[in-house]
Order: sequence, then C-alpha cells, then structure tokens
Amino acid sequence: MISSRRSEWGLAFALAALIALLAIVSLMSGAASISPRQALAGLFDGQGAEGIIVRDIRLPRTLLAMMIGATFGLSGAALQGLLRNPLAEPALFGAPQAASVGASFMIAYGFAGATSFAVPLAGILGALISVGGLVAIAGRRASLTVTLLAGLAFASFAGAGTALILNLAPTPYAALEVAFWLLGSLEDRSIDHLLIAVPFLAASWVLLAIPARSYRALTLGEDAAASLGVDLNRTRLMVVIGTALGVGAAVAVAGSIGFIGLVAPHLVRRFVGSDPARVCFPAALMGAALLTAADIAVRLIPANPNATAIELKLGVVTALIGVPFFLAMIFRERRLLEGSPS
Repeated sequence: MISSRRSEWGLAFALAALIALLAIVSLMSGAASISPRQALAGLFDGQGAEGIIVRDIRLPRTLLAMMIGATFGLSGAALQGLLRNPLAEPALFGAPQAASVGASFMIAYGFAGATSFAVPLAGILGALISVGGLVAIAGRRASLTVTLLAGLAFASFAGAGTALILNLAPTPYAALEVAFWLLGSLEDRSIDHLLIAVPFLAASWVLLAIPARSYRALTLGEDAAASLGVDLNRTRLMVVIGTALGVGAAVAVAGSIGFIGLVAPHLVRRFVGSDPARVCFPAALMGAALLTAADIAVRLIPANPNATAIELKLGVVTALIGVPFFLAMIFRERRLLEGSPS
C-alpha cells in the first residue's frame, strides 16, 4: 500500500514537471521563434512584441491544451472505472457529437466564425441539451445498460445532424470551414475562449472526482458496491453530467479531439496499478501532457512544406497517436482471450 502510494505521488510529480516543461516549450513554439528567456520575460512583464505573442496568443492556447487534455484524461478514467471497461471513453454518451452539432450550425450558417466565442457557447448548449435528454430518456434510476444505449442513440443522432449540416451548408466554403473545424485545433484561440470554457471544465473535474472511491467499490460489481454503501444512481448521474459538461466544453472550444481519454488512463495504470480511484488524478495530468505535446507538434510540423503557416489539425495528430495504441490494446486482449483456458 505504501509503495503503491509512493509510486502514485512520484508519477504525479514527474508528470507535473513534464507539464511545466511542455508549457515553456509551448510558449516558445510557433511561427515566430522565441527563446526560453524571452518567453518567460514576455509572460511576466508583457512588454514588446514577445510579450504580446506570449500573453495574448500562446498563453491561452497553452492553458486550453492543458485543461482540455486533463478533462479528457479524467473523463476517460472515470468512465473506465464506472463501466469497468478499459475501452470506455468520453464519446460514449454523445456529448462531443452534440457539441459538434451546435458549433457546426453556428459556423455553417454564418452566425459566427470558427474562432468566435459564440461557437463554444453553441457547442456547450448542444452538450447540455444532449445530457439533459439523456437523463430524461434513461431516467435517474435507469440501469447502466439503458444509459449507454440512450447515449449511443444520442451520439448517432448528433452525428447524423452534423452530416446534415454539412450537406445543407449554404456555400461550399461554409461546409469546408465546418469540416476543418471538426478536425480539431487550438489555433487562434483567445482568452475569451478560455474564460468561457473554464467554468464548465472546472465543474466537470469536481463532478468526476467526488465519486472516485465509488469507482474502487464498483470493481467488485454493482451489487457489492451497493452493499458497501455506494449510491449507484448518484454516481452514474455525476459521471454522465461531468463528462458531458467537460467534454462538451472542450469540443466546443477546440473541435473534435479523440483518443486522449482512452490513452491517458492506460499509460498511468502500469505505474499506479488498476485501482480506478488512484488512476484519476495521474490520468488527468497525463492527458494534459499528451494534448500539450500534440499541440506543440502541430506547430512544429507544417501541413504543407510550401506553406509553413498552415498547421496540422490537432485531432489528426491525436488520432495518429491513439489509433495504433487502441489496436495494440485490442491485440493484447485477443491474445489474453486466446491464451485463457476454455
């Protein structure tokens, strides 16, 4: 127990140091090259061109990458603990897809540009409508299976809604703008986007962290957890709403970003063990580190060698990282099943 606790805190300190290092690199990275000294000076005194670049452009982007990554990591760990399934991830309940519908509608029909702060407001509203409908249809006392089925139905419906918006976009340029936004990016995000997203992200963290001990009890099964005093309905509702608020706000601000919620908990589980209660905090830190590193990568690797101002999309990079990891997990589970006695 003591050794496991030391490993958990040791990993947390290591990840915190990595995040701090990545934050400095993020403030340095971009079209304008800035040294570490200039980045720190611009961050604290805000003077000159370096100060404007660091404070107004790169700092909001860096903070959003860390907070959104932490939200995905924590959501993934919470869902895997709740469902007792290592393949669970935040898109299960339809909140990211619903957020995409709201934001896509605003962009496609000219109500706001892709970088306007009206887009995340519409995305967050879509996520809230989704989770409200989910709770209303599944019911407060619905089983986990019913909740999952309702979530998958909402996710499919929202995906169809986004496709419909793309089909009915008034101009090809509007459809193209929506398509690029859906690929995920933190480019041109400002302090306004940060201020809009922070309340929802913070509320998500609270809702997902409070029932952490319940995830541990659920490893014994729902009946055993209930006999230990776990309120299953309350835990389920907190996780669903927490995931919807956090992931909905994240998608509304940054577009579709996948696999962080799936990958982050698995990367930390080998260090802290399989106890879901101990995975949550390190998974949040790992998610922050992964998304910050991915956001640095999209700025350093131009999408078109002849047009260095064009960035790779963040969702593309996370998918390139996540899909091989996901396939490796599938093959590992397959080998375990084939090797187990029948």
